[in-house]
Amino acid sequence: MKPLSFIRATFLDALGIVRSPREGLKSLYGISLYRNAVYLMLNSAILALTGFFFWAVAARLYPVEGVGLASAAISAMSLLAVLSTLGLTYGLIRFLPKAGEKSRDMINSCFTIGGLTSIALSLIFLAGLPFWSPALLPIREHPVFFAAFIIFAGAITFQSFTQQTFVAKRKAGFALAQGLTFGLLRFIPLVALAALFHTFGIFASWGIAASVAVAIGIFLFLPKVQAGYRPVPTIRRQAINDMMHFSFVNYAANILWAIPTYVLPLMVVNLLGAEQNAYFYIARAIASVLFMIPLAASFSLLAEGSHNEERLASDIKRSLRLILFLLIPAIIIIFFLGDKILLFFGAVYSENATRLLRILAISALPVSLNYIYFSIKRVEMKMKGVIGLSAFIAVATLALSHVLLPRMGIIGAGIAWLVSQAVVAVVTGCKLWRRQIETH
Repeated sequence: MKPLSFIRATFLDALGIVRSPREGLKSLYGISLYRNAVYLMLNSAILALTGFFFWAVAARLYPVEGVGLASAAISAMSLLAVLSTLGLTYGLIRFLPKAGEKSRDMINSCFTIGGLTSIALSLIFLAGLPFWSPALLPIREHPVFFAAFIIFAGAITFQSFTQQTFVAKRKAGFALAQGLTFGLLRFIPLVALAALFHTFGIFASWGIAASVAVAIGIFLFLPKVQAGYRPVPTIRRQAINDMMHFSFVNYAANILWAIPTYVLPLMVVNLLGAEQNAYFYIARAIASVLFMIPLAASFSLLAEGSHNEERLASDIKRSLRLILFLLIPAIIIIFFLGDKILLFFGAVYSENATRLLRILAISALPVSLNYIYFSIKRVEMKMKGVIGLSAFIAVATLALSHVLLPRMGIIGAGIAWLVSQAVVAVVTGCKLWRRQIETH
């Protein structure tokens, strides 16, 4: 299918849904790829919406410097969680659908390995704070902050495993429920701790909510998804042997992809200061709403391809169509109303982060192509190219940011991200186009 024909067909489908919403949505819900992708997008939308108001409230209750430091700490904690999964989250999506009797042991082994890795990496990170992020040294110097950082990093790691288990089982509705719990609970400690802490209140509210959401996911939701499941610390090699190589290769690719997202706030806070990082982080948080659309579609595509690889070609078209249907209007809204949206955080955020937000919004288009291409390669278990392209994105983004940040401010980081994603999208777009021609 030619690109213009594909866009035209997508527009006609969208028009049909507008004319007959009930029938159109019913037909979409009947397709598991759409259903689970929409659940994941709703989960992302809830997290983004509650996150939006979370940071808006934080910006009102806490000083700008506190917001900047807390956002850097949360970014560091989230990066450690990504590192701690060892790629096993992708392994769960790819191998759990056909694991059979090994399913329970596979899930528990992933939890155990991820939890132990999270503790080790958190201790290493805290020990090396003087080298990679001196601005966050107060976390290490206070025993409560120190312990909380380790516990919360573990909770976010477990949250990733539960979410991807739901995706693997094509029960993403539970991921939505868990995300809703996490999103709403963040506000209670955020407000309650504002009078006691300038920075830790923001960080603690994030971690406490994640811990509660994880407990609900493990003890309440997982037994409904996997019959007979009980959380038992264990490592069963026979249950995870087949997925280990695939997981570690994905681990390398995922680390490379995640590094710019989590390292850039640390780079900004150390090169430009906590105040500029607050502006950068808020713009990035809003733009992440757009990135979550192709991310959800790519996870659903991976799950569907793992269940039935023969339908992969048609599922690719469906995924791209869903992304195009939702992403274009969202980009237009963010691009033209971004400054108004940022006013919820305060006038200084609108004045300092609008241009960055627009740049990040445009980058959602190349990001989408890259997400879909990477999921295809994960289904086919051909990861060599994914690692190379992810490495290019990481190196190009950080290198360009290091050069542009001192000269252009936070806009430099946005340009670096857009350029690196666009270059890779040219490659992945051409490969997707050739693939579609070959399948016809």
